[in-house]
Amino acid sequence: MFKTGLSGLLYRRTVGAGINSLKGLKDTILNEEAFRVEIILSLFLVPAAFFVAADYTQLLLLILSLLLVLIVELLNTGIEIVVDRIGSEFHHLSGRAKDVGSAAVFLSMVAFILVWGTIIALNYKL
Repeated sequence: MFKTGLSGLLYRRTVGAGINSLKGLKDTILNEEAFRVEIILSLFLVPAAFFVAADYTQLLLLILSLLLVLIVELLNTGIEIVVDRIGSEFHHLSGRAKDVGSAAVFLSMVAFILVWGTIIALNYKL
């Protein structure tokens, strides 16, 4: 029934990790408004990237900068979940952890704006 050896290990690691990843994405979409907004924007921005980009390198930069925002938002959500799990009472370290996660999201958005703004400015001579 269960695969053994290297192929079994790879199967368990990829399938198991894939299932857990999909559960995490589903949970975040259902429970985190900021992530839902970013996903909805992505549905418009990924197709727009094909029109904005002048070549494959620019297309890759546009899409990767968008993915960076989503990835950092997921990590920030993970931090917030763990902090909230520890306790609901105020602790300055909990507040700092949440603020640092939020700062990471902010910086990823700055990177996104810089990449998109620069590529748009270059391609449309703004």
